[in-house]
Amino acid sequence: MSDKELVEAYADLIYDPLRFTYFQYPWGEEGTILKEEDGPDVWQAEVLDYIGNAMRESDKSHGKPTRVAIRSGHGIGKGCLSSFIIDWFKSTRPHPQIVVTANTKPQLETKTWRELAKWQNLSKNKHWFKHTATANYHISHERTWRANMLPWSKDKSEAFAGTHEKHVLFIYDEASAIDNVIWEVTEGAMTEAGALWVCLGNPTKNTGRFSDCFRKDNIDNGGRWKCWEIDSRTVKRTNKQEIEDLIKTYGLDSDFVRVRVLGKEPRAGAMQLIGDMIVQEAAGKVLPPQFFDHEAKIMGVDIARSGDDQSVIIKRQGLAAFELEKFSIPDSMQFVSVISDRIKKWGPDAVFIDEVGMGGPCIDRLRELGHEVFGVNGAKTAGDRQKYFNKRTEVWVLMRDWLESGAAIPDDRDLKEDLPAPEYAFDTQDRWQLERKIDVKARLGRSPDCGDALALTFAEPVVAKHRRWRFQPEFAEMEYNIEDIMDR
Repeated sequence: MSDKELVEAYADLIYDPLRFTYFQYPWGEEGTILKEEDGPDVWQAEVLDYIGNAMRESDKSHGKPTRVAIRSGHGIGKGCLSSFIIDWFKSTRPHPQIVVTANTKPQLETKTWRELAKWQNLSKNKHWFKHTATANYHISHERTWRANMLPWSKDKSEAFAGTHEKHVLFIYDEASAIDNVIWEVTEGAMTEAGALWVCLGNPTKNTGRFSDCFRKDNIDNGGRWKCWEIDSRTVKRTNKQEIEDLIKTYGLDSDFVRVRVLGKEPRAGAMQLIGDMIVQEAAGKVLPPQFFDHEAKIMGVDIARSGDDQSVIIKRQGLAAFELEKFSIPDSMQFVSVISDRIKKWGPDAVFIDEVGMGGPCIDRLRELGHEVFGVNGAKTAGDRQKYFNKRTEVWVLMRDWLESGAAIPDDRDLKEDLPAPEYAFDTQDRWQLERKIDVKARLGRSPDCGDALALTFAEPVVAKHRRWRFQPEFAEMEYNIEDIMDR
């Protein structure tokens, strides 16, 4: 079709995002990734149809902006729906301002924004727009006709205040974890009848603004938000085997299944084990040596289990974690040499290594080399079996407590993304239960190797073999070596 024909077609679809979605993409066409697809899923079609009708009525009566909230299980196609809405909005309206954010920067970059790029590449008017790492804009109107990818920050909430344009769209992906401050600032941009706000996600918290959309602010209760709750088992494109596996592992009535499958809120409150703000406060912090140098020196080693994983070594002493190293070494025995070298240079009081997979042979070889190392299997029984579901849960909860006590960690991007990633619930025996690593990896897009390496340093209590005691009078510092004292 010519550009003129496309303009005329889109003008006719300004209040019909559902028909736009059927028109815009090559459904069922050979040679495309949609050759076996016949259109959006039933629930997506219902949402698109509602949005079109609501915005038509709002524009006609100069009424309220349109607000839509969708909570669901995992893998139902929320990213697809977001892309359909963004593409429709920027194709049918002149000079729109679109802001897209998500719970975390990795979610935004690797899921939400990548999905938009995929659907734009399939669209009829893809030549009108340029997709970059942080923006999607009309090539002839770069400044005024665009969608911006904006990771949210409480300290920079003004980015969500909007410009009070006629055509404003906000997309919140994994909205449950977005801070209330961002929601409040966005409210200020929802002043025009032509504004649209769409919030989607797994309901990982039973408090906050996303939760409020389904309770006191639900349109059925006289509120402003039209809400949907989607069960993953009812959606045609979800992985039914994965769903059965989740139900078998955690139980149908568990919070993991309520959130990841049923699209219902958890009973136990927020499911995020380690809060984003705790991690940000710890990252890059510098502690004076007297805060930690009398403590035991502990090394954690997480060994890659598959080709896309990385091996990680991290050192911790008291409240300070430092010298995080990441390796892509396919030969496990070659990595043994690296571990041996780090042990010799630093002289740790204990070395904890994930013994699952290639960790076992590495541990055996390190012991042959004369190193005292300890294997840790996260699936085995916790030290406190009455409190924790397994060892992996125990070390992560202990690490969470350590972070909350004022710890310092390296300012490393992977580590900062790994630590807030795992979620938790309570099992039938009321014990802490951490989300499985395979589920975290599926959501994060990679294995949380750096977080696991740090967690390993909490596998067992460790006493320093070589303590340094410090006494600090007003004008001097005196150091005592405990072994010298004993010799006297």
